[in-house]
Amino acid sequence: MPSASPSPSPSPSPSALVVGYDPRAIPGVDGEALRAALDAELDRFGEYGIHAAMTLVVFDESAEATLVASLTGHPWDVVVVGGGIRKAEQLLPLFEQIVNLIRRHAPQAAIAFNTNGGDSVEAARRRLP
Repeated sequence: MPSASPSPSPSPSPSALVVGYDPRAIPGVDGEALRAALDAELDRFGEYGIHAAMTLVVFDESAEATLVASLTGHPWDVVVVGGGIRKAEQLLPLFEQIVNLIRRHAPQAAIAFNTNGGDSVEAARRRLP
C-alpha cells in the first residue's frame, strides 16, 4: 500500500513594513484623518495576502530606536518608505537615516517607495517576488 506524502506546508505570506512620518506631528494637518487613511491602506495589504505593519516616526531622537525595533522585530521582505519622508527637503537627514537603518537591520528586505499614503500596497508589490 503506497504511503501518502505529507502535504506541503504552506509558504509563509510575504511581509511588508511601511515607514512613514507621523501625521499627528505635522502642524496644520488633520493628523487623525490622515492616520485613518494610512490605517485603511495598511488593511488593504491583507487583500493581497501580505502581512503588513506600519511604523510612524518623527524627526527627533526617538526615530532611530523606533525604526530599529520595527526593522528587527520581523524578517521583512520589503520596507516601503513613505513619500512624506522622502519628498520634504527638511527631512532629507531622516530619509538617509532610514535607508541606512534598513540596510543595516533588515538587509534581506527590498526597499520600495510610495508616492503617497494610498499606494503603499502597489509599491510593496513591485518589489515582492
